[in-house]
Amino acid sequence: MPINITMPALSPTMEEGNLSKWLVKEGDKVSPGDVIAEIETDKATMEVEAVDEGTVAKLVVPAGTEGVKVNALIAVLAAEGEDVGAAAKSGGAAPKAEAKEDKAPISPPVGEMSAKPTEGGAVPPSSLREAPPSGLPAISPTGREISQSPEGRTFASPLARRIAKEAGLDVSAVTGTGPHGRVVKADVDAAIAGGGAKAAPAAKAPTGAPAAAAPAVKAMSDEQVLKLFEEGSYELVPHDNMRKTIARRLVEAKTTIPHFYLTLDCELDALLALRTQINAAAPVKKTEKGEAPAYKLSVNDMVIKAMALALKAVPDANASWTESAMVKHKHADVGVAVSIPGGLITPIIRKADEKTLSTISNEMKDLASRARSRKLKPEEYQGGTTAVSNLGMFGIKDFAAVINPPHATILAVGAGEERAVVKNGEIKIATVMSVTLSTDHRAVDGALGAELLVAFKRLIENPMGMLV
Repeated sequence: MPINITMPALSPTMEEGNLSKWLVKEGDKVSPGDVIAEIETDKATMEVEAVDEGTVAKLVVPAGTEGVKVNALIAVLAAEGEDVGAAAKSGGAAPKAEAKEDKAPISPPVGEMSAKPTEGGAVPPSSLREAPPSGLPAISPTGREISQSPEGRTFASPLARRIAKEAGLDVSAVTGTGPHGRVVKADVDAAIAGGGAKAAPAAKAPTGAPAAAAPAVKAMSDEQVLKLFEEGSYELVPHDNMRKTIARRLVEAKTTIPHFYLTLDCELDALLALRTQINAAAPVKKTEKGEAPAYKLSVNDMVIKAMALALKAVPDANASWTESAMVKHKHADVGVAVSIPGGLITPIIRKADEKTLSTISNEMKDLASRARSRKLKPEEYQGGTTAVSNLGMFGIKDFAAVINPPHATILAVGAGEERAVVKNGEIKIATVMSVTLSTDHRAVDGALGAELLVAFKRLIENPMGMLV
């Protein structure tokens, strides 16, 4: 029997990925554990290993293909002793690829997303279409009766739905020739040319019936946005998987998490002096490039440690919200926002409360380096109990960050700058850093968030506490 190789789910939330590179070719023999391909997810490029032994009979999905759905067939192996040619023919055909022109030039507008599983496994309601009214069977452009998908739902690409809507065509009455029966642009064009079924007119409300609720406010469509700009004055850059994921999660976070914000100023002079002492005392080690200090602490390394210890000091704030229970964490796993081309990623320092500053520093440098080359493993950037986002290196004084679920808090760190402060009735110069804690009010109340931020400030201004 031929062995089908499908697109693996490399993380719990992965829905599709890009098949960046095949590391085998047809006719090659593979064994369990052999690396056969590189898959690009929304956050990283990961190697895929073979789990079966056999000969590569067919590479179904070419290298460089984008948007390959999880569990889609990507290759076929011929088992030991099996005819490779026969396996290639009987191992299953690749799903029909949509024509290039069927891809919308920019991301689908709100309310017109293509049908794909969400993180919870449900299909977004806006991508579903009911069966034709009056109990009539759906008719293809050629007049053939077609069967409907489960529960009368029709799956269609954003571009196909948009063209059908503009033409007044009922998209559920169109035969889909795309993957799994999905309606694509060519199908709608054929239906329009063949005089396909028009959308049913909206039913009028009976006289005296209460007015329908006002429709939800929707974002501007692609066409509405582009009409605001002169033709030729812009360039369209399609969203990649990372940008789409960031957008989806930001909308989810800001619309489902009740944020509130707390800001404090922290004096840095003692911390900067201690950092200088620690770095001066670093032992020298030999590297390929010569001798170098074993570590070099940054202010951000000390911020990570202080945030972790503050969560240990205020354990009720080291939590995550779920609908059924509060998740109380035993360790402080601190995510750190790292900017990478096209977006950002948050690698996690696990058990930061238990690690030395030098360990945190070296671990952070390694994670940041691999993040920028998109070589992180999912377990290195998923989860965590809080996060730190530092824009101080850009001179940003203060800002408020968006919480990254499942965290209940995120600390936004501004620049350390010399300011005039009043001490004992006298004006002094001090290096001051403003920090803002964004908090999920479902998990952390105002007083508890304030207690956490005060604990952080105490550690920053008395940094020797991070060494004991």
